Order: sequence, then structure tokens, then C-alpha cells
Amino acid sequence: MLKMMLQLIAGRVSSLVARRATLALTTSSARMASHAPDPGNVTSPEVTEAVDMSRPMYWDRLDTPLPDKLYKDELSAAEKSLKEKEKGPWSQLTNEEKIALYRLSFHQTYAEMNQPKSEWKTVVGGIFFFVGFTALVVWWQRVYVYPPRPRTFDDEWQAKQLQRMLDMRINPIEGFSSKWDYEKGQWK
Repeated sequence: MLKMMLQLIAGRVSSLVARRATLALTTSSARMASHAPDPGNVTSPEVTEAVDMSRPMYWDRLDTPLPDKLYKDELSAAEKSLKEKEKGPWSQLTNEEKIALYRLSFHQTYAEMNQPKSEWKTVVGGIFFFVGFTALVVWWQRVYVYPPRPRTFDDEWQAKQLQRMLDMRINPIEGFSSKWDYEKGQWK
């Protein structure tokens, strides 16, 4: 019975992990696929379109300087005329036009990709939050959960215990009592 329950739980966990891995590997466009049911058939289940992952995709990455496709696929009339002007001599293009042509192909420059992000602030804030929360839990446990410290931890008790061990001459040859001078009443 227990073995069957464990197998069932393991099967559910593995299917959940596989589902999460599949979702993590899909692109955001796949996640935003249409979920609208057929208006003519109320009882039809929702069907999403499959995304063709063999098509080239665009991304800004430092280790891949040339993405598979351009940043903008569909161009406006002004952008199309700028693309036609690109075919001529580049000395006739202004700096703004050159930048606009660059922005048609790429979303960010290397300088923009290398700029420090403020994500570290979120990470440090999260760390401080969890450390603070853990400190509150430890304090609450010390106050309300754990019993008071035993009396054997008190300095007075430990001094009495030390004196008792010396009086009983515990391990007098190589141990504790061998380091006590009984005639002078002090440590050797």
C-alpha cells in the first residue's frame, strides 16, 4: 500500500517537473498563443496553436553577436524608404539614419547590454528579508518553544563541579587532576 502511494507521488512529481521544464523551454510567444474557444461550438475544448521552434528567433545576448533574424520583421513606410536609402552610399546617410538602421536590426547595443542591471538590489533585499525572517523565527523559538537553560550552564554550578572533580581526584595521572597542585591549591 505504501509502495503504491510512493509510486503515485513519484509519478505526479515527475510529470510536474516535466511540465515545468517544457514550459521553461518554450518562448514567451508560445505562452501567449491564442486560447479563445470556437464561438460556434460552446462545448469544444480550448486548442492552442503549436509554435514552430525551427523558425529563427531574435534575442539580445553578448555571446551571440548576430541573432538568427532581425529585430523588426514588419517595417513601416518610413522604415522601408530608409532601407532603400541604405543600399546607396553610406556617406550620404546622417548619424540618426544610421542609428535608426541599426535599431531595425538590433534592439540593444553592446554598451546597453553591458550596463549594470539593478537586479542585484532585489537579490540582496531578498537575502536580507529571509535572514531577518529566520532571525525572528529563532528568537520566537528561544522565547516560546525552548525550555529555560539548565542550571548546569551557570558559572556558579560549573565552579562547584570543577571543585568536586578536584576533590575526588578525577584521573590524577594524566588527566584533569594531574594539572592541579594540591599542596599550593592552584593550577600547575
